Amino acid sequence: MWSLQDATVYFGVTTALDSVSLDIGERETVVVLGPSGCGKSTLLRVIAGLQPFDDGALTFDGADATTIPPHERGVGMVFQDPTLFPHRTVGENVDFGMRMQRWPVHRRRDRVSELLDLVGLAGFVDRDPATLSGGEAQRVALARALAPAPRLVLLDEPLAALDRSLRDRLVDDLPGVLDAAGAAAVHVTHDHEEAFALADRIAVMDAGHLLRIDTPHQLYADPRTEAVARFLGHTNVVGAGRDRRVIRRDAATMDPAGQLRGVVESSRFRGDHHDVAILTDLGLLAFNLDQPSMPGETISVRIDPTRVAPIEPD
Repeated sequence: MWSLQDATVYFGVTTALDSVSLDIGERETVVVLGPSGCGKSTLLRVIAGLQPFDDGALTFDGADATTIPPHERGVGMVFQDPTLFPHRTVGENVDFGMRMQRWPVHRRRDRVSELLDLVGLAGFVDRDPATLSGGEAQRVALARALAPAPRLVLLDEPLAALDRSLRDRLVDDLPGVLDAAGAAAVHVTHDHEEAFALADRIAVMDAGHLLRIDTPHQLYADPRTEAVARFLGHTNVVGAGRDRRVIRRDAATMDPAGQLRGVVESSRFRGDHHDVAILTDLGLLAFNLDQPSMPGETISVRIDPTRVAPIEPD
C-alpha cells in the first residue's frame, strides 16, 4: 500500500498542497476530484517523485519511499496529452519502458502484444502514431505506462481532451484494463461523471486541501460538508447553523399531496428528466423531475427523506 502523509508543497507564497494524507490500497483506483488549480496534478507529481515536498512523507508497504528516484519507484504515468514518440511505431512506444529496464527481448515482445490486446489495439504493433485517433493514442499511452508492470499508475486527466463519445468508451474500458493489469491507480479529474464511474474511492480536493474521501455511493449520499455538497452539484442546501441539510436533486417527485409546495421559476428538458427550479419557503430549489411544468405554475413535490442528509459547517 502507498501512503502519503501530511504532504505539503509551497510554490512561493502559494500553498499547493496543505497537509494532504492519502492511502492507496493494492489494486485500488482512487480518483482525485477537484477544480483546476486545486493541487490535483501536484499531488500526482509528489507521488511520482517529480515534485519534492516541503513537509510530509511517502511510504510503500511501510518503507520510506521519499528518497527513491522517480525511475525506481515502480510508478507509471499517463498524461492528458499522450505524447507518443513520433519516430517510433506503436509497438516500440509500448516497449520503451521495458527496454529501459533491460527486460529480455522475448518478454518484451510478448508483453507488447499482451498490452495492445488488453487496451483493444491488437494488430496495431507496426502502426505509425501519426495515424492514430485521439482515443487510440491515449490507449497506446496507457499500454506504455502499464507495460513495465508498475506498482501504481498515475493518470493526470487523460480523458479531458477527448470528445464525449471517446471519453465514455474509455471510461467503460479503463477499470477492466487496470484490473487485468493488477495495478493500483490514482486518477485525477474535474469531471464528476468520470470520477463516479471509475473510482473505488473518491478524494475531493479544493485549494490544496483534501476535503473528503469515501466510496462514490457514500460520498454522493452523504457529502458531510457544504463545500463538498456544492462541488458535487448538490445546490439545495437549506436550514441554518447546526441544522443544515442538503436535499439531492433526485429527491423530489411530483405529487399533489407532497409536503413541499412552490412556484416554478424555470423548467428545462434534459433528455431523461426536466431540470426544474422551484421557489419555495425554503428558498429556490432545483430538482430533476419526470414531468414538465411551466414557469409561474404552482406545484407540489414529495421529498424522499432517504435523499436528504445533514451537513456540517465547513
